[in-house]
Amino acid sequence: MAANAMANNRTRALVEKSRDSMGRFIHLYDPRTWKEKGLIWTAGLLLVTYIVVVLVLGVIWSFEPEPFDVRAYAMSLTNDDAGQLVTGWTTTATAIGIVDNLLNKPGGYLRNDIFPPGVYLDNIPEWEFGVLTQLRDTARILRNDFSRSQSQSAEDRNLADAQTFFNNDANKWLLPAAETRYEEGAEQLRLYMMRLADANDQDGQFFARADNLAAFLQESNVRLGGYTQRLAASVGQAQVNVGLAGDPAAEQSTPADSERQVQTPWLEIDNVFFETRGYAWALLQMLKAVEIDFRSVLEDKNALPSIRQIIRELEGAQGTLSTRFIVLNGRGFGLFPNHSLVLASYLSRANAAMLDLRRLLQQG
Repeated sequence: MAANAMANNRTRALVEKSRDSMGRFIHLYDPRTWKEKGLIWTAGLLLVTYIVVVLVLGVIWSFEPEPFDVRAYAMSLTNDDAGQLVTGWTTTATAIGIVDNLLNKPGGYLRNDIFPPGVYLDNIPEWEFGVLTQLRDTARILRNDFSRSQSQSAEDRNLADAQTFFNNDANKWLLPAAETRYEEGAEQLRLYMMRLADANDQDGQFFARADNLAAFLQESNVRLGGYTQRLAASVGQAQVNVGLAGDPAAEQSTPADSERQVQTPWLEIDNVFFETRGYAWALLQMLKAVEIDFRSVLEDKNALPSIRQIIRELEGAQGTLSTRFIVLNGRGFGLFPNHSLVLASYLSRANAAMLDLRRLLQQG
């Protein structure tokens, strides 16, 4: 009798609790066995564990790789045969090293991820795109300038394929994935590099000339100038239209205001910052390699101090953020720092030094 009474009381309590504010019955799940309760606790524990793992991996995968030693990396690709370190080997090996870091850093290549935590990350995918931009520029210069004796000479077959592979859509994740294409591009660079070191293969060449280096610097000048302007626009700035300046007969396709206000949208400020950091990171590696392969040209022009100053500025641009993953956007002369303007300052000095070096190569 007592047991029946307790059961009736429990049923009555459940019925009362299952009524909503309008007096209608609602369904309540009431696990009564340890097995049912254990399933709920297990599911909850798995969910919490999954969230913690995703958060931890997201933090680990958000660290930018450190710059690598281009001379040591180039040597590692020779199988300890120093005789393979011919002109152009270090520059080509460094481009391969950039691909290696892009694809094999913690978390791998994240820009095309469709699963957590990669799909939720924002900063590192933008950094990857900056690196990829510089890699594409390098592949184009290798194909059109470094490997050709003159403009009418035939292009290198491996470098032509490499540029095509590196131009694959950075967001593509299937059939084929972007990583697959970039690995194929790196393999084409390896084939070209092997031909450079083969004394019996006269077809593979790298021409370390002043005009070729000037072409590389000009490409970098344009990129750095664009990135600097985008960084400076983090606080908004008035820009005068100078598109037709210096040429009274110049024309443009459509009319434009003589002055306009330019400002990077608030939600894109960190994207621009990390993309620029990625480009500067890759450019730093390439300039260290260029210093080795073009050393005789730089010494002849007394330009070694110039390229080392550019490298110094780009190294400064890789400084660690005090707020780690957060890009602060204080006003130009405000109380709080503006990381975009700090980065723009380093790149502006590097760009100015690069302009001087290019002028020295062309006229010195």
